[in-house]
Amino acid sequence: MAPDRFRSKVVSAFKLRGYLLRGEATKYLTEALELIPELELEDALESVIDAVEKQPLSSNMIERSVMEAAVQECSQSVDETVEHILNIIGAFDIPHFVYNLERKKFLPLSMTSHPSNLFGKARDKAEVFRERYTILQQRTQRHELFTPLATGAHPDESRSKFQLKTIETLLGSTAKIGEVIVLGMITQMKEGKYFLEDPTGTVQLNLSKAQFHSGLYTDSCFVLAEGWFEDQIFHVNAFGFPPIEPSSTTRAYYGNVNFFGGPTATSVKASAKLKQLEEENEGTMFVLVSDVWLDQVEVLEKLHVMFSGYSSVPPTCFIFCGNFSSAPYGKNHVQSLKDSLKALADIICEYPNIHQSSRFVFVPGPEDPGPGSILPRPPLAESITNEFRQRIPFSVFTTNPCRIQYCTQEIIIFREDLVNKMCRNCVHFPSSNVDIPHHFVKTLLSQGHLTPLPLYVCPVYWAYDHTLRVYPVPDLLVIADKYDPFTITNTDCLCINPGSFPRSGFSFKVFYPSNKTVEDSKL
Repeated sequence: MAPDRFRSKVVSAFKLRGYLLRGEATKYLTEALELIPELELEDALESVIDAVEKQPLSSNMIERSVMEAAVQECSQSVDETVEHILNIIGAFDIPHFVYNLERKKFLPLSMTSHPSNLFGKARDKAEVFRERYTILQQRTQRHELFTPLATGAHPDESRSKFQLKTIETLLGSTAKIGEVIVLGMITQMKEGKYFLEDPTGTVQLNLSKAQFHSGLYTDSCFVLAEGWFEDQIFHVNAFGFPPIEPSSTTRAYYGNVNFFGGPTATSVKASAKLKQLEEENEGTMFVLVSDVWLDQVEVLEKLHVMFSGYSSVPPTCFIFCGNFSSAPYGKNHVQSLKDSLKALADIICEYPNIHQSSRFVFVPGPEDPGPGSILPRPPLAESITNEFRQRIPFSVFTTNPCRIQYCTQEIIIFREDLVNKMCRNCVHFPSSNVDIPHHFVKTLLSQGHLTPLPLYVCPVYWAYDHTLRVYPVPDLLVIADKYDPFTITNTDCLCINPGSFPRSGFSFKVFYPSNKTVEDSKL
């Protein structure tokens, strides 16, 4: 391509996104891209502009220094990502992306605007449900049922297409409106009376004739409500959930944005090298155990049996979820937990293969020592875990929830007794012969959130609500719950509950990433 034409192509690509380039920045970028084939130029420019947007920009005039940083980020070789085979990502390190309605893309909230304290500001509370709504709205409007008809489409095709209305549209009408669909949040603003809420307003619901599609419809969850509006009341005929979107579809729209977190600037999904490693390492396995009551002799004996069984082929990772004590929090709890961890370290040291090869990840439970029951929960205090970490160097005490990235796979681990909480807060409980785990999994994935419940039932640090997102859909979602163990696949996402180790007859789950299978195990 002629130098002048090449240069103008670079400048106009930035102009289209609202940026102007200084002469030095243009010169640097054209030199950096001159060896790229013309067919790949557009994608390369797109990547550079995305990398520019990740930086805290003070104006739309791009300096050379900003351009250098962007080009350097894009040219990071894949070899570097090979170091990132296994990463444990704490909740407070998860990037915060906000959907921008004008530009129709997710933009990172720059690190400078992170809350200075854990609790955030009053504005953060307002943003919690607004952000949850926006994510579901952009996902729903992209679904084939809601996409606008192509011009010239056959009139008969319009029957299968729907249009989302806002509550403001309903409230602005004096006449009866028939057959409308509204995306909103179910909320009980007055006792015994349900309302539907979206960013434009609230409307009272009449649920007397409402039919509920599969799922657990809890207070504060988002629904697609279909019905008719008259006399300031929305009469609901049917409730459904916003459609779930496979991770591959999300990534097709947003490219290599790393929503998940971890050391790489772009999503590991794009790395062919990591994908190859993942498929080749057939022996990789993750052992998932929940309610590891270290103060119970029987639990320690069973862990002994587990380690001796695995000593010849050590698992890549043992993921132990709390509670780590059978007794609720009390004055001797901290000392008791220190002693219990010492006993566990003694057992691990008896098996040199496991001690030297396996990683140990500890996720705190709702009754472990820590600052109350607000999510995300910080790790167990260093004063408790110090001695254990010195003796078992490959151990990580992380947050609840936490994320694990193994090669190209994204795994979310969450320890919470959520099934009962959601069933108790249902607006409508499914009929008695239903499979609760299927309803439960569908609800979490369609809500794109781990706790679709009112904040007084499941308190969340307002400024860190984004750390509980389940969007894009992960490869593996582990909900460690005291409910019966289950394994369910929904929309390319494997959802498992290992169950309570002591309560379920010492059962646990083993995950094999190379072929994405789960094995039920019991001691």
